[in-house]
Amino acid sequence: MSVRPANTLSIMYVQRLLAGAARRGVPPEELFERSGLDPARLGDPDGRIEGGEVIRLVQEVMRRTQDEFIGLASDARSKPGTFSMMAHAVINCPNLAQAIRRSLDFYGLFETPTVASMEVADNEGRVTLSLRQDTPFADTILEVMVFVSVRFWSWLVGRRLDPLVIEFAGDPPPRAAEFQQLFRCPVNYGMETNVIRFPAAWLTLPLAQTPLSLSRFLKDSLALIIGGRAKPVGLADQVRNMLGKEAYGNSFPELSDICRQLNMTQQTLRRRLKDEGTSYQVIKDQMREDAARFYLAKPALSIDEIALMMGFSEASAFHRAFKKWTGMTPAACRRQLLGTPEND
Repeated sequence: MSVRPANTLSIMYVQRLLAGAARRGVPPEELFERSGLDPARLGDPDGRIEGGEVIRLVQEVMRRTQDEFIGLASDARSKPGTFSMMAHAVINCPNLAQAIRRSLDFYGLFETPTVASMEVADNEGRVTLSLRQDTPFADTILEVMVFVSVRFWSWLVGRRLDPLVIEFAGDPPPRAAEFQQLFRCPVNYGMETNVIRFPAAWLTLPLAQTPLSLSRFLKDSLALIIGGRAKPVGLADQVRNMLGKEAYGNSFPELSDICRQLNMTQQTLRRRLKDEGTSYQVIKDQMREDAARFYLAKPALSIDEIALMMGFSEASAFHRAFKKWTGMTPAACRRQLLGTPEND
């Protein structure tokens, strides 16, 4: 019996994902070549594509089609940056219920290929999806929407979420088993509706993420979603989340305060953070750097203003600290973030 390599998709399933781009005049062979992959691999019906290669292909499709739905919808397009806007709209929600509802309301403002709604009944949450009109890529569109939704929710709460069941109204599409293997729950076809059914308790989960962790996430969101790295939050992440909800500058709680909130001794906290390859000081420095980059990406703020917001009494002290964290000056980092030339 052959064993399917971990974190791979079959060539045939990947071709399903690329079908929308092909309809818009971008053939799979060109996408492979532009992504640094050998187009000859398309001729191998038993071939497989690694996760990183899938990410490069999807990024190339989005670039060529200027569509976050990767060209699958015939009469609708989601411009690059729409997902980012949605994520910013939900990041300050207190729990997953409000985050899901707000994301559904957000996409309801656009002519997307799907219509979604949420209800709670019999201790279950249910997000139901329907298509605005018939489309030849209906099954792929629905699969992509379900996959991205569950992975994004998992990232928001900092733990892997496994639905009770995923149901589709249509017949199983080609290579349906590929999609089923992405989840640790039943995936049923030929049902009455397209629905993600999950424990209602999910909806009370608080968001583990903050605007700062969102800024990191959005730099590599496609890889994080496709790669499925929404794992349970480790101790270092718990500490980051505690700090991120309180501090955006240079002032942080004492280690003893953090220990009291976590109900553990300082020695235990230091040891467990060391086991995760970090320390409280490293976490604070990373948080300071993230906060500084967050503010530097806002052109309306001067560097002197950012220094004060970061808790520095003098801009020169901020410059020294930032260069220590990043190896570059705040001005150089701002030019990099905003894509402005050096003489501006």
